[in-house]
Amino acid sequence: MDLTVIAYVVYLLISVALTIWVARTLSKNGRIFLSDVLRGDEKLADAVNHLLVVGFYLVNLGFVALYLNQDDAVTDARGLFEALSVKLGVVLLVLGVMHLGNVYVLNKIRRRGVMEREQTPPVPPQGWTGPTTGKGPGPWAAPATGSTGA
Repeated sequence: MDLTVIAYVVYLLISVALTIWVARTLSKNGRIFLSDVLRGDEKLADAVNHLLVVGFYLVNLGFVALYLNQDDAVTDARGLFEALSVKLGVVLLVLGVMHLGNVYVLNKIRRRGVMEREQTPPVPPQGWTGPTTGKGPGPWAAPATGSTGA
């Protein structure tokens, strides 16, 4: 069998296995993060998590398929390892960039949610403390200005 074909097969096996492993790891560990981002809505967190995993698979497996082409023929074992190292290195970098992009966007969403929660008062207002009409300054009066007789 031609060494170029062997390089293709090994590249596809390793790339697909890495993509599946990374997607499962991100899905399993990212669910808790998504639940926090989405304020505890577990069903929505599961749905978003599933959509992210599907998108992750589509983008990464599409890239793996497009990057399969080998310009030079592989003629020896050294060429096989060199071709595989370049291709797998690029795939790993793309997987890492995709992961960091997802975390960045989700962190932005999470920060926005935290800011909104901090702006909401912890207790609803219990009444109005404005001045009462015709009865003086109301419940809050300025301190009297006078000497304290020291």
